[in-house]
Amino acid sequence: MKIDLVKIVPHTLNFKFEAGTSRGTLTEHNIWYLILESNGKRGIGEIAPLKGLSIDYGVDFKDIISKIDFNNINIESVEDVFTQIQQLELSQYPALVFGLETAFLDLFYGGKRKIFDADFYNKEFEIPINGLIWMSSKENMLEQIRSKIIDGYKCLKLKISQENWKDELDVLKYIRQEHDSEKMMLRVDANGAFNFEEAKEVIKALALLEVHSIEQPIAAGQLDQMKELIKISKIGIALDEELIGVSTKEDKIKLLDELEPHFLILKPTLLGGFHACDEWIELAIEREIDFWVTSALESNIGLNAICQYVEFNEIEGFQGLGTGQLYHNNIESPLTIDNGHIYYDKEKDWRFL
Repeated sequence: MKIDLVKIVPHTLNFKFEAGTSRGTLTEHNIWYLILESNGKRGIGEIAPLKGLSIDYGVDFKDIISKIDFNNINIESVEDVFTQIQQLELSQYPALVFGLETAFLDLFYGGKRKIFDADFYNKEFEIPINGLIWMSSKENMLEQIRSKIIDGYKCLKLKISQENWKDELDVLKYIRQEHDSEKMMLRVDANGAFNFEEAKEVIKALALLEVHSIEQPIAAGQLDQMKELIKISKIGIALDEELIGVSTKEDKIKLLDELEPHFLILKPTLLGGFHACDEWIELAIEREIDFWVTSALESNIGLNAICQYVEFNEIEGFQGLGTGQLYHNNIESPLTIDNGHIYYDKEKDWRFL
């Protein structure tokens, strides 16, 4: 496969609303589309680092890509995509690795936005997803929840924070009064908002409401305190930000063996693409650690790739793949959400920029 053209196209995604998290409010997301052309076919990848999270946020990706010798990359199989990108030694640019993997896989399968030979793409396989509830006023969060329940979601994930914890706890109590744990799974995502003592009290309150899990209750890097929380918690603790920047297999093993978490949150854009996630999955399965996959606010280009990855790897349970509905100006795509599931509707077309 000879690459005839390499192009990078910047794009700003505009949120439909102010998306509140413990790290601040999001109104836009700056991304880049990586386009590779060969013999008239075009593969598209997405480079979408997140401010405050991605280790490669602020990088001049156009400059990095200009230094890659694409003539020296020979792709004859899916395995070639991963092995040859690994040889580029781009672990410090995880969002770029994800974009490269996706663009090459798309091109390998004919430039049809097929990334894996998966039933998600081939047979409109439906993936169950969580309904994401963004931080806001109590009234707005309740409105979001009612809308998600009407739409058929059986798993809700609430963003929580130290500043608004009282209101958020009231909202969780409301949900649980209306829907028991057999009918509605509840997850929360703290994004490292609490200190150790606060987190202990939050976890106790969540346990009384039969909340399934809390993502990253304290900030990453506090390994002794995180280990203690995991040991004493009566609900699942999921590592999210804790995984970012951990790139070697040896460091991944060290982290998992030291903390022994209940769950891992896998985000290809933040962790270095699908090959990196494969490694986390292999290590998690060996240690009987469960996991699920979440998008990192990519557009439908990246989201489509992640959905196909989930189904191809037969990852079960509710995934965090509902973010395609967030933007006014997302790429039109066959990705469709119905009754708390996402699927690929082949009756719909892609409309790229």
